[in-house]
Amino acid sequence: MLRQRLITAALLILVVGGGAFMLSSWQLGVIFAVFVLAGAWEWSGLTDCGGTGTRIFYLLLVLLLLLGVWWVARRPNGLLGILLLALVWWSMVAVGLTRYRGDTGGVSWAAPVKALVGMLTLVPAWMALVALHGTGPDGPSWLLYLLGLVWVADSGAYFVGRNWGRVKLAPRLSPGKTREGLYGALAATIVFALAGGLVFRFPITQAAAFVGLSLVTVLYSVIGDLFESMIKRLTGVKDSGSLLPGHGGVLDRVDSLAAAAPVFLLGLIWLKLAK
Repeated sequence: MLRQRLITAALLILVVGGGAFMLSSWQLGVIFAVFVLAGAWEWSGLTDCGGTGTRIFYLLLVLLLLLGVWWVARRPNGLLGILLLALVWWSMVAVGLTRYRGDTGGVSWAAPVKALVGMLTLVPAWMALVALHGTGPDGPSWLLYLLGLVWVADSGAYFVGRNWGRVKLAPRLSPGKTREGLYGALAATIVFALAGGLVFRFPITQAAAFVGLSLVTVLYSVIGDLFESMIKRLTGVKDSGSLLPGHGGVLDRVDSLAAAAPVFLLGLIWLKLAK
């Protein structure tokens, strides 16, 4: 299992890391779209949207929506609107997670609602990653920073939580996560963001804002992680799929990134940090 996990991780790093510097934004967008469609397929299975035909139809809808948001993002203020929509969505998710009591509360999600939730989760994140890559000459570096940020925070949470975790963060959603682990993630984030500020050569005021943005981004990544945990608990599964050997499904790998990417890019735009 560990060997498979390492091989899969190495391949993903090679594809995304190499592609960030060797491919154009639209070419990288095609690669990311493959992951989004794989995630959409898993989502349709997790939420029991229907049979194979219905799931294929859902994939086609997601593909059309990807093309649609690409077109919208190229219009004046189009990208900003997409990112704000994502921010509102994930903020609503955060509120919903605080009210989760271990079941659906007697509410049954209709199929169109399930489909819409999956689209709101995956599609804006795809657009944010593609647009982040396209933010000038530093775009590839910004993309790798975001990916590294999420990974470093996750690693910090795992290390601290495993060794010193005592108080559960969200026992009904993810019993393995602890408040101490969250503090470890935030501490790792500060260190990583300070290093990033040096790499991007920010003056002190911008560096402080950059650290703040990184912390907010990581908090939203936790929301994304907990949201997928809730969905898996509601459907009674451990992993979203088995497409990534040793890692489970695509959603298991991108849940944090799906929430983090739009927030990070929106913050870069608002703080005028991207050149």
